[in-house]
Amino acid sequence: LNLAVHLIFTSPLPHHCLPHNKVARRIQISGTHLCLLVLDGKEYEQAVAQGYDLKALTRAQRGEDWEPPRLCHIARDSSPCLGLRILPVEGEKGKFSMSPASGGAAEKAGVRKGDRLIWLDGATVSELSHSAISKMVKKCGDHMTVLVIDSKSEQTYTSRRMPILPAMAVAHNLPHKPQKQHLVQGPEGYGFLLRQEKTASKRAVHALREVDPHSPAELLGIQEGELLLGVNEELIVNMRHNDVVNRIRQSGQQVTLTTISSQGLDFFTRLGLSPLLFYEDLSAAEPIGSAKLHQTADHCSDLQCVPAEEPPRPRRCVLSKGPNGYGFHLGCVLLKPGTFISQVAAEGPGGKTGLLKGDVVMEVNGANVEEEYLEDVIVLVKEGGSSLSLLVIEPKGYEKLLQSRIIGRAEKTADGS
Repeated sequence: LNLAVHLIFTSPLPHHCLPHNKVARRIQISGTHLCLLVLDGKEYEQAVAQGYDLKALTRAQRGEDWEPPRLCHIARDSSPCLGLRILPVEGEKGKFSMSPASGGAAEKAGVRKGDRLIWLDGATVSELSHSAISKMVKKCGDHMTVLVIDSKSEQTYTSRRMPILPAMAVAHNLPHKPQKQHLVQGPEGYGFLLRQEKTASKRAVHALREVDPHSPAELLGIQEGELLLGVNEELIVNMRHNDVVNRIRQSGQQVTLTTISSQGLDFFTRLGLSPLLFYEDLSAAEPIGSAKLHQTADHCSDLQCVPAEEPPRPRRCVLSKGPNGYGFHLGCVLLKPGTFISQVAAEGPGGKTGLLKGDVVMEVNGANVEEEYLEDVIVLVKEGGSSLSLLVIEPKGYEKLLQSRIIGRAEKTADGS
């Protein structure tokens, strides 16, 4: 946009507080239609100077009766039909009302009585006759995807000349969703190979192959053959393979990946939608690396099945000194031995190798420091020169190690030997 305006809203969320790259990404994935709410430069400056709440301005623009549209995937269950009637709205050409059966598949998928049908399996229904829509529903078979909105919200959109788009929708019951997840490298890397392949339709994709057992990728649930859509918030679908590989390598020892199954990509392609409009963000969860294992054993009885708890596992972090040092600070309890990580610079060597605030330091360059005082630990760190190897563990894990008396086996457990 080469205009003197400030973008304060792109469907469906306010974006005036987001960084530029995330706003650009939202525009990229919106498809062939885009709805913007903008202020010119002077009005924006006045609004900020006078302390206006820009989110409140967007709500006022939409009106009190506004609700976002819903993208609902209706799949036939045990009943012989989808549990839905689509009726023309009397006196309003090109408008159709939804009448889901109580307890039927459509109602379970999020369709409400009186909802207006906007879009059916990628086709805008305002240009279709009721007969054509009925034929489409019959051809859908066991499932279909619809965009619906309640009648009051539709009136609000219409009065403000706003289009009702899938990009604005809240998803209900979609069978496939991309997942954004954060990985921390293990001793053998992330545990997958990235290959460029072609689908049956000759579309080039970046596929995750040869997912190693017990690797960070496998522990996150990444499956063989999943397709890579994004790296660290950057879309990579149309990138060359070498550029994608370089993006991952440049991330250091942790990376955020957005992936989807091949069936999921086919699903969104048939609908004409970007899958990134409806991804699940799992990256805020605690990073999973070589030291974070899923519970793999069960203690079962006739009455219950309780997952066995994995023993706590230390993590080995190998750091190379940067221009500002290692990027972390050590702390201790006054007059007691033992040290912990008190601060970590996210972009420093410590943060990039998975070091976390609060981690208890067990070893420095192979020497056990659990009973050493802070001053002695600092000396060991300095003696390491430009490289440093730390064996660390989260505080709760360290408490469990002490309680279970397996501290002596900590290094062996961490190394997997």
